[in-house]
Amino acid sequence: MTSASWLKDQPIAHRGYHDLNQKVWENTLSAFSRAIEAGFAIECDLHYASDGVPVVFHDEDLERLCNLKGDVRERTSQELGLIAIGGTSDKIPTLKKMLDLVKGQVPLVIELKGREADDTGFVETVLEVLEGYEGKVALMSFDHWLLRDLKELNAPYPLGLTAGGIQPEELAMHEKAMALGLDFISYYYADLPNPFITAEREKGTVIITWTVHDEEGRKQTFENADQMTFEGFDPRVSV
Repeated sequence: MTSASWLKDQPIAHRGYHDLNQKVWENTLSAFSRAIEAGFAIECDLHYASDGVPVVFHDEDLERLCNLKGDVRERTSQELGLIAIGGTSDKIPTLKKMLDLVKGQVPLVIELKGREADDTGFVETVLEVLEGYEGKVALMSFDHWLLRDLKELNAPYPLGLTAGGIQPEELAMHEKAMALGLDFISYYYADLPNPFITAEREKGTVIITWTVHDEEGRKQTFENADQMTFEGFDPRVSV
């Protein structure tokens, strides 16, 4: 297994250190620059543009973040790179542009957003773009088929399951994913504690949480996990 212990070291800024999309919007180069300045690790999301290029964006469609209709995956990375996010000067960046900005200054926790039967080449291309990058990187996903692909390709990074839920059938599904040999888990903080996470912690699996917005969430995280993914406050000060 690949060591994920560095994920414990610093708070992880959810979609970068944005200000809840007031002036600095999520998953933008501005949000990533702000995280670097503050010394926070960066969590971000990847989708697969129509020209086979990974782009940094959370939603499947453009409406919430760009006030446009349409599927992200039906646009090329060049087209997406011309679209303003939230009416700001920030455009939708490619993974490569984000890596060129961060340059290993802070760790990256990258979530792959899959679409079953439409992900051919996605994982391979992400690994190609990351090849030679000098900095800490972890890859994670809700989507078991992407995690399986990453394992089959011997991805040289800590690999994690993004998950939540407390129902027995949900926990059983998570256990099945962990049987792939994953290195860490990113879990919804309000669903802790639960038997699945308790058992994984006993095995030594690194647990981070998503997405903490306040002191209560921070407290719940550090009672049940190793580090938090946060947004909407500065974890360097009490809230």
